[in-house]
Amino acid sequence: MNRIQQLHQLGQSIWLDFIERTMIQRGELQALVDKGVAGVTSNPTIFQQAIAKSDAYQDDLRRLAATTDDAKTIFEGLAIADIQAAADVMRPVYDANQGHDGFVSLEVAPDLAYDTAATIAEARRLHAAVARPNLMVKVPATQAGIPAIRQLIADGININVTLIFSLDRYAEVKEAFIQGLETRLEAGLPIDRIASVASFFVSRVDVNIDGQLDKLAAQHPDRAARYKALQGKAAVANAKLAYAQFEEKFAGARWEALAAAGARVQRPLWASTSTKNPNYPDLLYVDPLIGPHTVNTMPPQTLDALQDHGVAACTVTQEVAAARQTLAALAEAGIVMDEVTAALEKEGVKKFADSFVELLDVIEERRKALASA
Repeated sequence: MNRIQQLHQLGQSIWLDFIERTMIQRGELQALVDKGVAGVTSNPTIFQQAIAKSDAYQDDLRRLAATTDDAKTIFEGLAIADIQAAADVMRPVYDANQGHDGFVSLEVAPDLAYDTAATIAEARRLHAAVARPNLMVKVPATQAGIPAIRQLIADGININVTLIFSLDRYAEVKEAFIQGLETRLEAGLPIDRIASVASFFVSRVDVNIDGQLDKLAAQHPDRAARYKALQGKAAVANAKLAYAQFEEKFAGARWEALAAAGARVQRPLWASTSTKNPNYPDLLYVDPLIGPHTVNTMPPQTLDALQDHGVAACTVTQEVAAARQTLAALAEAGIVMDEVTAALEKEGVKKFADSFVELLDVIEERRKALASA
């Protein structure tokens, strides 16, 4: 039994945070599924890198460019084809576990992150266009995204809530999910096959806070050792407290009434789990966050590291008191988590929006080249 399968036995699903057409065509995705990978996530940055660096899209790009000169429409045609192909590879996983895993995620356009109505409309449109039961539509957990999540769950659409950084916003996400289920159930509609994950971003928290700690250490040499000792700890601490929040929310009479109708919990998904600091262990954001009802989505290099030397133990519920102490120590140092997470959310939306613009620019350049050929 390999490491992915061992984690599955502990209740954690491993998904791949990457998609590219040739890996599907060459059978590489199927090979990962055979090893136990149970889902695929994508985002505008992943598609930007895939389409910009690969010639595998050229024939489809030529076909689509013959019907439209709109770069976004062409992108959607390319992306939807990849998502459908990946969903078809994952479909046996979805069928074998009755819709618990086997999902492929496609994100709404990042320029809609602050528009509730447009997000709802776009998610519905993508859901219909992909036309696969194992699609998850990704919706950012901005303030405008919360009511969209509630409505889309009520619609019966599988939702991957992305760009969650703060514990307070995560609480809103879970509440929106539950309210969506309740609305659907009150309407007499089934809730037993609705799946959702809450993508809690991990490593970026340390990137932000480590930088602040460096500045504090430089400003206060007498306390430098104390500040340095806190580096690389905030992200995992934040995630462990999120899991404790998850356990509390999905328990009790309110949740049990939904569970009795077949509802499934909204699983925490650990995202941004590759290590950004080369001085940190490559599985810093993987090994400490293993536990029941969780997903970890990993880029290929992190997945390789997991298979080579990952641990197989339930760790996410360990050292929760220490996690609270870490956040308390950061607050004492003057680091305000609400400010950190608000900045990260804004930065995350901008990064995806920038990648989307770059992607559309690449498509437009190729379209013009084809038109003049």
